[in-house]
Amino acid sequence: MKRFGLPFCNFRNCEEVDTQSESTNAPGVGSEVTITSTNEKRKLPKPGAGILLDLREQIPTYWKGWKDSWDYRVIPSVVETFFSNLLPALAFAQDMFDRTENAYGVNEVLLSSGLAGIVFGALSGQPLCIVGVTGPISIFNYTVYEIIKPLNTNFFGFMFWVCIWSMILHFLLALSNLVCLLQFVTSFPCDIFGLFINIIYIEKGIQILIRQFNPENQLEDISAGFASIVVALVMTIFGLMFKNITRTTLLNYKLRTFISDYSTALSVLFWSSFIHFGGYLSDIDFQRLPITRSFYPTSTNHRGSSTWLAYAHISTKHIFIALPFGIILTILFYFDHNVSSLMAQRAEYKLKKPASFHYDFALLGATTGISGVLGIPAPNGLIPQAPLHTESLLVRDPDGNVLRCVEQRFTNTIQGLMCIATMARPFLVCLGEIPQAVLSGLFFIMGIQGLLGNEIISRIMWLFTEQRSKTADNALYYVSNKYLITFLCFSLAGFVGEFAITNTVAAIGFPLILLLTVIASFLFPKCFPKRQLNILDTKVAEEFTLKNLLLFNTDEVTSKDDT
Repeated sequence: MKRFGLPFCNFRNCEEVDTQSESTNAPGVGSEVTITSTNEKRKLPKPGAGILLDLREQIPTYWKGWKDSWDYRVIPSVVETFFSNLLPALAFAQDMFDRTENAYGVNEVLLSSGLAGIVFGALSGQPLCIVGVTGPISIFNYTVYEIIKPLNTNFFGFMFWVCIWSMILHFLLALSNLVCLLQFVTSFPCDIFGLFINIIYIEKGIQILIRQFNPENQLEDISAGFASIVVALVMTIFGLMFKNITRTTLLNYKLRTFISDYSTALSVLFWSSFIHFGGYLSDIDFQRLPITRSFYPTSTNHRGSSTWLAYAHISTKHIFIALPFGIILTILFYFDHNVSSLMAQRAEYKLKKPASFHYDFALLGATTGISGVLGIPAPNGLIPQAPLHTESLLVRDPDGNVLRCVEQRFTNTIQGLMCIATMARPFLVCLGEIPQAVLSGLFFIMGIQGLLGNEIISRIMWLFTEQRSKTADNALYYVSNKYLITFLCFSLAGFVGEFAITNTVAAIGFPLILLLTVIASFLFPKCFPKRQLNILDTKVAEEFTLKNLLLFNTDEVTSKDDT
């Protein structure tokens, strides 16, 4: 396999390419890349070479990213991305609020999501990747709180140093070009992680409904519990039906697209209003989303409530105790953020603009450090929101085939600004009117929708499909059941490992399981024939997207935009 004229090793094989110069256009790519190779042994790239390559490709296309925002697809994308980012983050805020003795709340999550959206929308190399507060980071935060509680040290002072250590490690990894290790990540760990996140969303929806039976500081409320279940399930049914109406032949193509585009936002608005329709609903005390003061920190115990500067002095010993936590946070973000970015740039999306990994990871380090200063959860790439954002920007023909993607900076930036604006009192009051049952329904919709597109689920469905319905146009037709089942066992084992550890006291070790799924893929050449492995474990993105991870020297590449 030729990889831009350079000796390229991956975990399946290592091949030397010939010494001829080659000019290539990646499928669907609007720029021509000319690469010259040599027989000389490749030298280690200079520090910062990856960031330099990213910037050299991004700067010429920066303003085009704003000009390309003039497209209708941007409007439904902003609406859907805002709701799918905001509401799940508020649920994670509730978790952190409950398990950190009110250290984090709604405003911290809104500020974190807003900061991430604005920074990555306006300044990143890949603005399609949605960045915000995730389930893993909420688990990390409250696990750290529980671990250091016996130390009697200030939580925000400790988290400040965790974030500073992590910021330093982000910069070191980006400058030393170690982000290039992402070239070894294939669809195997990405599909496992995607399955894990989608199941976590469904689990989260169930947990929210369980809490409706036992409101905090109140007596058991059976009627509210069952009413919330009904609202959540009916919302899920209708939400999924309207979201997937494009897969049917109902109405016409434009109407189907319109309904699908706004189904998430309209579901939230309608079912939030539904509880006010009167009748027996008036007798139900639905729990709402908790809110706080506008533009002020939530906590009054762990920090001053009059300023967002959260640093507090801690002892030198505790500063260095924070280092291992900073390392774990860096490992989590290295995988979580970069895989989110890869999944937002999958080959089937037909992206044309260059990718950015080294520079974006350094930028993530900067936002991590700022989060420590402000005392907010550190944001990183979101799954499934990142790939869902890209999908919402796809332009398709009436048969559902992808024609192009509206690659621009507006949607990410504006949804970040909307998160900041939501901290204003009128919008907080509106948030406070959303019943938690609706939040549960949204988790179900996003989780199930993600499962419908997950490769592991698709392969399980293929395995149980009637034999005469299996056709040769599916690549799995050429994979024997023996190897398919074996590969599924690896995939499900990885998922069980990730899911299990997050439900134990060892939840903070979750990033290590992510790393193990990547390492496990190195065993595949010993377990599977090459031809079948190439079907089961494909590359995540086009070579055009991954080329800067290969770190060929800047004098070996010239890029000429054909537009």
